[in-house]
Amino acid sequence: MSRVLRGVRAFVMFWIDFIIGDDWTVAATVAIALLGTWGLTHAGVVAWWLLPLAVLAVTAVSLRRAVGREVREDSQSQPSLR
Repeated sequence: MSRVLRGVRAFVMFWIDFIIGDDWTVAATVAIALLGTWGLTHAGVVAWWLLPLAVLAVTAVSLRRAVGREVREDSQSQPSLR
């Protein structure tokens, strides 16, 4: 692979990793919210509220999943007191 193609591939992979990150569902929800906001605005509906609402909701769901995962890992790693 040429040096230019390696650079382009590294650039693209950086942005994919940066945008999608650890949880692809957050990126997908934001993309759908952006499309929904665009569609509603295109239809003449004031839709500025949709994106912030979607971001708050997906952040809450993501945090809940992360905390639940952390609690499960902690409970499995501690020895039983029976």
